[in-house]
Amino acid sequence: MFEPAPRSASPIARFGGQPIAIAAAALVIVVLGVSTITLWRSYSGSAAPETDRVVASRQLQTRAAQASEQLVEKTKGLKAGDPKEQDTIIGPLITDDAVGTVKGRVDDAVAKGARVLAGGEADGAVYQATLLADVPADSDFARIETFGPVVAVEVVGSADEAVRRANDTTYGLAAGIITSDPDRGLALAQQIESGIVHVNDQPIADEPQMPFGGVKGSGFGRFGGTAAINEFTDLHWVTVRSGTHPFPF
Repeated sequence: MFEPAPRSASPIARFGGQPIAIAAAALVIVVLGVSTITLWRSYSGSAAPETDRVVASRQLQTRAAQASEQLVEKTKGLKAGDPKEQDTIIGPLITDDAVGTVKGRVDDAVAKGARVLAGGEADGAVYQATLLADVPADSDFARIETFGPVVAVEVVGSADEAVRRANDTTYGLAAGIITSDPDRGLALAQQIESGIVHVNDQPIADEPQMPFGGVKGSGFGRFGGTAAINEFTDLHWVTVRSGTHPFPF
């Protein structure tokens, strides 16, 4: 027999996160970056599972540099402005305070040593698509979710190091891994401390029947499909014996 659970049943809370996208080879920085900046057209970087960091393994230094340059050029070419115009990619943020937050995070990172590879300026309610590099670990951008069209790009020595960088955060909502070796991607995904990992896709992807939620500072509980039913259900163990119980004394 099923009865509705009280509203005080297991709560579900999602506190956002700093989703990270990992490129297991330097050559796919562009693929990963384009999948990231494409989402800015829909949300202007304000959806919690959108990418904050792109981390690529440095397999070939020359290719990594070339890929980064291509990503910078693509980002610079994104039109920002009125979303009613069909070719606009970056629209306005929701409030002036939101613009101020994004600008403050970028300015703080730059003041502490980060480099702006593209963007970095606000025009009214619109903040340009922005790529950062060399973002210091003690900056607000590195520690706190920003909710804007800003991504930090980092090239590390290996995919394993990229996983360590991905886990070096108090958040754990979503991650994406781009790789030519799906088996390697699956192995890396199992090492990442997040509630969601998508292999060969960017972090923001959702299906209504799948369990959505994070770990660490990104919340607790899951919603979606049977996971949501379980969260709002209290288990009650009831037994009925026929006859007496055999006691030892």
